Amino acid sequence: MNIQKRLASAAIALAVVVILLGAYTRLTDAGLGCPDWPGCYGSLVIPQAAHAEQAALRYPDSPLEPHKARSEMVHRYFAGALGSVIVVLFVLGWRQGGRLRRLSGGLLMLVVGQAALGMWTVTLALHPLVVTMHLLGGFLLLTLLWLYRVELMNDAANRPVVCGQRLPWLGNLACGALLLQIALGGWTSSNYAAMACVELPVCQAGWRDQLEWGEAFHLPLGHASYEFGVLSKEARQTIQIAHRLGALATTLLVGTFAFGLIRHGAALRPVLRSLGILLLALLLVQIVLGLANIHLALPLVNALAHNLVAAHLLVLCVLSRRAISHLSILPLLSPNAIRSRS
Repeated sequence: MNIQKRLASAAIALAVVVILLGAYTRLTDAGLGCPDWPGCYGSLVIPQAAHAEQAALRYPDSPLEPHKARSEMVHRYFAGALGSVIVVLFVLGWRQGGRLRRLSGGLLMLVVGQAALGMWTVTLALHPLVVTMHLLGGFLLLTLLWLYRVELMNDAANRPVVCGQRLPWLGNLACGALLLQIALGGWTSSNYAAMACVELPVCQAGWRDQLEWGEAFHLPLGHASYEFGVLSKEARQTIQIAHRLGALATTLLVGTFAFGLIRHGAALRPVLRSLGILLLALLLVQIVLGLANIHLALPLVNALAHNLVAAHLLVLCVLSRRAISHLSILPLLSPNAIRSRS
């Protein structure tokens, strides 16, 4: 069990690194740094500047840029290491059965799906839907790994707290809204719409007359490459506006859920209060990072932090929701309860 816990912790650390490297690759426009998959210019070794002539012979339409190829291959190396650890966790979890078996199966299917999406990211030349799904998959993988790790802590303090129906339902809404907002953020990034609006709180003057909802949320097809975006300026502005409006709704729901945890934590279990405080703090940090992205014109370090905090917001929201369970009427109908009433 101790080995399993260490492997799960190692997988979580690797998942964080992979998410950061993936964001770095995307934000530095290195997503097509390697024109093939899983290797790079026909080799599993990072190509150097000395290989430029050979690379040009193999892929004449994709000149080698060593720094971009390096970013892409390092990302793949860490993703491969993470996949290997998850395979081991699957074997160990499957043997134990129960909830660990289900989590193990979900992790294995998700990591296989991530590998496929990684390949399609290259073969479909950064199609926005594929890039967005790949981002979501990475966040969900980190979340499942945390659930796996928490499940290994089989003690009384780890069991869900029974409470009324309002707080669990609010948790469902908060986590669902957060997942949708992350997907919207991925759509914004994959369509190169992060700086489509450079003013706060909404967009430049006249934005209401420039909304293009139909173009903004359709699947662009038939393009040789989607690098640097294929949508119009108006469509990108619409995506950015939708992302900001989504941020307001998500802030409201997640913030309300956090306050609910803080309020009920004192009466139910102190850990709920701690989860609520941490969830609220991460939410405030994410808001500040989002505003800084616009005000500072998307600096790389800030954008990476915005990506990483979003991943941990989802993890914390799901773990907080896991920590509570709604009150059921079934125990009231048990034989002991019936005998005690009669």
